[in-house]
Order: sequence, then structure tokens, then C-alpha cells
Amino acid sequence: MTDQVQLALEELTRLHPKKIDLGLERIERVLKALGNPHQFLPPTVHIAGTNGKGSTVAFLRAMAEAEGLKAHVYTSPHLVHFRERIVVASEEIDDDKLVDVLTRVREANGDEPLSFFEATTAAAFLAFSETPADICIIEVGLGGRYDATNVLDMPAAVGITPIALDHAEFLGRDIAGIAREKSGIFKFNGVGFQGPQTNLVEAVIEAEANKMNLQLSQWGRDFRAYKQTGGLVFETESEVMDLPAPGLLGDHQYMNAGLAIALARHMQISDEAISKGLETVRWPARMQNLTKGPLAEKVASIGGELWLDGGHNPHAATAIAAVVADLESRHPRPLVMVTGILANKDVGGFLDHYAGLAAHIIAVDIPGHTSLAAETLAELAGSRGISSDTADSLDTAIDMACKVRDGDTAPRVLICGSLYLSGVVLKENS
Repeated sequence: MTDQVQLALEELTRLHPKKIDLGLERIERVLKALGNPHQFLPPTVHIAGTNGKGSTVAFLRAMAEAEGLKAHVYTSPHLVHFRERIVVASEEIDDDKLVDVLTRVREANGDEPLSFFEATTAAAFLAFSETPADICIIEVGLGGRYDATNVLDMPAAVGITPIALDHAEFLGRDIAGIAREKSGIFKFNGVGFQGPQTNLVEAVIEAEANKMNLQLSQWGRDFRAYKQTGGLVFETESEVMDLPAPGLLGDHQYMNAGLAIALARHMQISDEAISKGLETVRWPARMQNLTKGPLAEKVASIGGELWLDGGHNPHAATAIAAVVADLESRHPRPLVMVTGILANKDVGGFLDHYAGLAAHIIAVDIPGHTSLAAETLAELAGSRGISSDTADSLDTAIDMACKVRDGDTAPRVLICGSLYLSGVVLKENS
């Protein structure tokens, strides 16, 4: 990141003391001052949910690009570089353009309150409006109804990935209420696609869709996807598609891919491009097997494996644990988890899924973020019968993990618990 980008981002943080402050009044004001760039976007897909949003976006982007389309993409958070969040016509925004749009947002806003996410969302819309593209894919930041991205007037389609508890300090613990807030991206007479949900959440989403007279396609009723004979089968009421397995690891990725396929078909992306996109998709820190770089080479030198995942809530832990259990059934190794988790997460619920699966947990702090103290994390792991320890750095944690063995078998090391920790890993391992 250049000094100019860093300075532009730091100036935005001074506009509003709260990191997150849900509401649309501030961003609507600054977008109006900028000429309403969000009204000059290509056909847009808006995606909300708790888990799988990023993967669904990645699948849809890969399918669109396999069709030869240029895609604007907005996601958050970033892992290493801020510019990862804003992809303009299928290319990460360059530093000069990023500084330009951030500066123009700040100038249009004046000294009025504007949260960091609102400012960067406005900057993304501004960049998108000034470069031609064929499709725009927008990931909700937090919630839905009052998220800064929900200024879009009429997306071509909206998608809702699985909904679970997360960000309780902002969204609360009422799962039905959370589902209503995430369904707030529905637009009157619009089109929506819903991924797998619990019965309660599904009923809430359907009720919200009915209020908006939205045409809703539901997982299990109108479409579904599942693993079969090494590939993915996508079904609707009238047809069956035999497709390659998703390029992202884990059975949960079949569900994310299925929602992306439904959205892609609605956007008139061809079956051939859908098939190619499934194979070519890339999305870092989602059960990513690291094989290059200093951390990976350190683990490989003792015959072990290094994996990385940014999942950070109990629902995500369920998916990660299922992938690890499958790896264990095929290639047994002692599982060593190097874990750091933000202090506001359901840490106990996350760890519960690894009791009986993890041989050892090494707790670390996440540099630059308010993470649960490593000592507390280790104690919580120990209370679940998982052997645990702490390390003062990621590098030390990897050294400790490499010493864990089951006879002559080297460990499977999984770094997990936070996307912010994943970003540190990718940066140190580059």
C-alpha cells in the first residue's frame, strides 16, 4: 500500500468515531453530492447473509469472467491490501484511482460524520460508475437493511446466503430479527434467491419477500445443489445439470456454489461459463492449502501440511471441522490449530466443534485488533478437553506446531479463527 493510499484511508477514519454505525442517511447524503454514482452501475447482484457471502461472490465472479464479462466487485474486509475490496472491471483498483475516489468522497462529505465503511462504499460506487463493465457484484458489509450498500435502487437480483448468529453486538441474538434485517435488501417487485436456511429463517425470508412482492427462489423448493460422483449436481424443477466439483474445498462450498449458479443463470451466464467458473474460482483463506512461502515451507520441511481458514463463528466452525474430519479420514494426521479470535465472537461455540478432533491448540493474539487474550483462549480450549498453549507470535506458534507428532506422523496445522489473522498469515507467508 502506498503512503498516499494509507494517508487517504487514515483521513477517512477521522470523519466518524464509530467503526460501525448502521444507517443510510449519511451515505445517501454524500452519494447525492457525488452525483449519485450508485445509479450508474451495470446490472447488479447484491448478496447478504452470515456465512458464505464471500465464496458466493467469488463463484459468481468466476462464472461471469468465464463468460468473458467484465465484473465490478465490492467485498469486505480485505486480507492483505485494501484494494482487494474494490475490483473494477475485473482488476483490483490501482493505487492512483483509489486515492482519487477516496479524496473525492472526503471532499464531497466535508466535515460531516461518515463512517469508514460508508466512505469506502461510496468510493467503490464512484469508481464503478466511471469505468464500463458488464456486471456488478456487491457484498453486504453487515446486516442488510441499514448497511451502506443498501442504497441500490433495483438490483438485477439479490442473494441470501445461510443466516446464523454473528456480530451480536450490532445485530442482537434474535435469529428471526437478524433474518428480517438481512432480508432488508429485498426491493419491491424484485428478484431474490435464498440459500439453505433453518426452517425459522426460511419462513422469515419468505414473509419478507411476500411483503415486497419479490419473486423468491428458495433452496430445496426451486433449486438445489449437491455432491455426486466427484462432481456437483444442480437441480431445478425442470432440469438437472452435471457440473465439475467446486474449486473451493468443503461440502459447504457446494451450497455456496449452488446459490451462485442460480444467480448466474438468472444473469444469463451460459452453462459452459458456469462449469468453467466452478473450476477456476479463487478465494483466499477458505480452507486454503498453503504450499509456498516461509511458513508453509517450515511446515513442509517436517512433512506436515499447512491450512488457512478465516471462518470465525460457530456456523463456520461446523463447516471447517467437517472438512478437517474428511481430510483426517483419508490422510490421518494430528490436527494442530493455531487460533486467534476477536474478543466479540462466540469463542466457546467456535471451539466446541474441535473437541475430540484437535490434538492441540496454540492460541495467539491478532496484531492490530482487539482479539481475545491468548491465555483466555487457551483456557477455554482446555476446558473443552483440548490440549492448549500460547505463543507470542505466529512464527513461534508454527515452530511449536511443528513439534507435535503422532508417532512418526507430522501434523496438519490449521490457522483459523479470524479473517484478520488470515490476512496476517498471507502477508507473513508472502
